[in-house]
Amino acid sequence: MHFALALPALVTLLALAFYVFTGIKVGAARGRYKIEAPAVTGDPAFERVYRVQMNTLEQIVAFLPALWLYAAFGNPIWASGLGLLWIVGRIWYAVGYYRAASRRGPGFALTIIAFATLWTGAAIGVVRLLIT
Repeated sequence: MHFALALPALVTLLALAFYVFTGIKVGAARGRYKIEAPAVTGDPAFERVYRVQMNTLEQIVAFLPALWLYAAFGNPIWASGLGLLWIVGRIWYAVGYYRAASRRGPGFALTIIAFATLWTGAAIGVVRLLIT
């Protein structure tokens, strides 16, 4: 395997580790706020922790294919850099959202910019290959 593909692989592992971390935070918040499964509502602080995990899940489904498609059909180094930017955005989103729902915007925006750039780079790479 080409060394450059180890970089998006590392980003993938970091993104998955962050997702697992958000799941652990939900489990801890269930205990702290006494929210028994399967309930997902109750204390607003719990709901914010839960939404961070769910939104991360919703986003990671699109992020990972875009990351790997750009790495394969574009530039694995740029894909990895954008992937790290996506993770930074998710962390910023989480920290803001844990404090107050109104503070999630900047992290979410960074996440969307990173994803859109990955998707666009992947699409350009695939189309370029198909037309040559």
